[in-house]
Amino acid sequence: MYIRDVSPPRSSPIEKGTPIFGTWTRPFDDVDLISIKHPFHFPTMKWIKNLRVKEWQTFHVQNDTYFLLAVLTNVKYYRLAQVFLWNKEIRERLIFRKALPFGAWKLPRSLSNSSITSSSYGFYLRIHDWLDADLIELDLDIEPNRKRPSFTAHLEFDFSQLKTTPLVTCLPFSDRRCMYNYKAMVPVRGDIVFGGKHVSLSLNTTFGMFMDYKGYFPYRMRQTWCTGHGYHNDGRPFGFSVVESQTKDSFRYNENGLWLAGQLTPLPPVRITMPEGPDSDWVIQDLEGMVDLIFTPKEPIKTGFDFFLTRSEYIAPFGIYNGMLQTKDGEKINLRNVWGTGEQIYLRV
Repeated sequence: MYIRDVSPPRSSPIEKGTPIFGTWTRPFDDVDLISIKHPFHFPTMKWIKNLRVKEWQTFHVQNDTYFLLAVLTNVKYYRLAQVFLWNKEIRERLIFRKALPFGAWKLPRSLSNSSITSSSYGFYLRIHDWLDADLIELDLDIEPNRKRPSFTAHLEFDFSQLKTTPLVTCLPFSDRRCMYNYKAMVPVRGDIVFGGKHVSLSLNTTFGMFMDYKGYFPYRMRQTWCTGHGYHNDGRPFGFSVVESQTKDSFRYNENGLWLAGQLTPLPPVRITMPEGPDSDWVIQDLEGMVDLIFTPKEPIKTGFDFFLTRSEYIAPFGIYNGMLQTKDGEKINLRNVWGTGEQIYLRV
């Protein structure tokens, strides 16, 4: 059985200019990766370090009918907002992408009580990270165009319902370069309005995964995520998020987690393979017998973005998971047609 050390709470993953690698179950008060001393092999000015730190927040929301994925990214050279909505019953989708050069939003260093707002032509965004009140809010307002109806959403991630234990990590790319991640699965309430439809989301039937990232990611970044949530045989909600990335020493340090009724199980490193490409089955397995999944894409989503010398390729199909997960207590969760997403990104910036 895989066991990962969980460190005592601390205010920051940086101590005297040095990153502290590990896993925690409480958020940091401040995540300032620019305060790391000498993250590269040569002296680096603060503004250059700032350009190398990439950050984003991801919101997964799902009920019996709809699956929403929103990703708000800041790679410093540009900001990118992506919103995907999928109706699982009638196989209807809505896709929105908005790129903003340079300026626009900067994601906060703390999740305790901070907010960002961005308004541009045809698009409004507001995120209120308020973990002091066990709440994270997301507001989106997108104007219609010839191919897409208007879209408005107000979502509240309620961390008080299940007393969810979050997964907080600081993972090494090298001795001085790292990435930080916070993630948790919680009930969600809110409203979505699009194309003349009004969808109300209730805490009893809607769950979501919130993720916060910052890091000195490699110039050529490659990362693959698998995320899903559903219900155990006895009705308890569960969710998981596993990743294959470029971090070092992934047996000791990784961001893989499973939540069952709010209780966290840190998972071992996994290997994610696509024998016939990303449009066919994805195989997700570990070496400890805790993760054995097949992800079958049902709705392919592929986007690409070029800006000067940078390149972004993003594959994020909606699909279903089948297989098995195991908690730290040895309890097995059998997955049968559990909805989720797979995400594969290549970022050169």
